[in-house]
Amino acid sequence: MLLNPLLKTSADLAAKQIQYEKTQALIADGDRALELMGRAIRMAGYRSINASGASSKQWDAKQYILIEKKSGYRGSDFLRTHHGLSGQTDLDCIGNTITSDRTKHQMAYQGFLVERQAGFPKGIKVNGGSLICQSLDRQGRIQNTTLMNGVNILSIEEIERSHPARGEGQKRYRIRLQMTDGRSLNVDLERTFATRNLL
Repeated sequence: MLLNPLLKTSADLAAKQIQYEKTQALIADGDRALELMGRAIRMAGYRSINASGASSKQWDAKQYILIEKKSGYRGSDFLRTHHGLSGQTDLDCIGNTITSDRTKHQMAYQGFLVERQAGFPKGIKVNGGSLICQSLDRQGRIQNTTLMNGVNILSIEEIERSHPARGEGQKRYRIRLQMTDGRSLNVDLERTFATRNLL
């Protein structure tokens, strides 16, 4: 009888430790995803001084960052970015080195969207959707790669500028990401990123 309270306390402590570790893993995954999307936003619109003017004339500044609202899993948004090669080692969202054969019209592409997890029949409860990274393969075709599972919602919105006259080309985007374990844990993460190359 004296052991029951002690066993209950030990079980509660173990459950809290497991929940803490799950929360930390969700936060680490979410932070990694946010940093990849932030890097894509910061690179959007980059054009090398040495790049031929013909390819950059085909692009309107609005095409460097495109957001499709509520087009993914559970109404998640879809982020698409384009940028030129820097002449340094550019990496896409899955770590591939971006070379000229991984571009289309001399522009690199990255996209982020949330889709229903593949491999599960309809009706089976899953722990959120899959965050998909889109990039170009060596033939310039779009390839989809799953970055992580456990994403409930991805929301992206452009923040209105308080002083439009200052830094006209720089835009800011708020990205909200909700990570889940599919049961009791939902972790909301939010970061704001600014473009560097849209003038």
